[in-house]
Amino acid sequence: MVSERVGEYIEKKKISYYAFENSLNVSRGSISKAVKDKKSIGSNVLETIMNVYTDINPQWLLTGNGEMLSTNNDFLLNRSIETYRLKTDVAVESQQIPLYDIEAVAGLVPLLSGGKQSPIDFISIPRLPKCDGAVYVTGDSMYPLLKSGDIVLYKEVHDVLNEIFWGEMYLLSLDVSGEEYVTVKYIQKSEHKSCVRLVSQNKHHQDKDVELDKIRALALVKASIRVNSM
Repeated sequence: MVSERVGEYIEKKKISYYAFENSLNVSRGSISKAVKDKKSIGSNVLETIMNVYTDINPQWLLTGNGEMLSTNNDFLLNRSIETYRLKTDVAVESQQIPLYDIEAVAGLVPLLSGGKQSPIDFISIPRLPKCDGAVYVTGDSMYPLLKSGDIVLYKEVHDVLNEIFWGEMYLLSLDVSGEEYVTVKYIQKSEHKSCVRLVSQNKHHQDKDVELDKIRALALVKASIRVNSM
């Protein structure tokens, strides 16, 4: 069955079901349940899988014939790249950027704490600024600039108090009543002392002032990747 082959592909690529479903912008648990119960997967979702995971052989996925992986595995196929450069950025000709599953590493804080984390894959895009890693975006606060399922590539910020570039876009972890809240926002100066203002691209989301000491982890967004599904 197609769902079984989807499960085989996920296992071979060592992708978590959470990251796989998130990249397709489908409901959580829908793919894992279809694979487990050997249920059919809708044609629209299959089309999205083939658009997002361009190394999968469509003939193998749909019929079981041929090899699992296509000979054309160019990561940039069917993808658009946006970069958010500072004037001081220097482009790196070649780099292997680790792609992480935030849920698998238990949040942004442990990911940026210097501990050894296992990526689910690597991204290689020439002429980007230096990046430390990449994660999938969830939510619509930065829509239409970013949408749920896009990938953001980031550079870690180690000194939150002194290394903020006002007005730039950040991936950040906030302490909300003892729970971690991970989001992408513009950071601007606040009128309130010891606070920063978080600003969304989506105008349906109100600006919010938060205390600096509520920021548990911070990374500057350097680029984003969007899948162009037909």
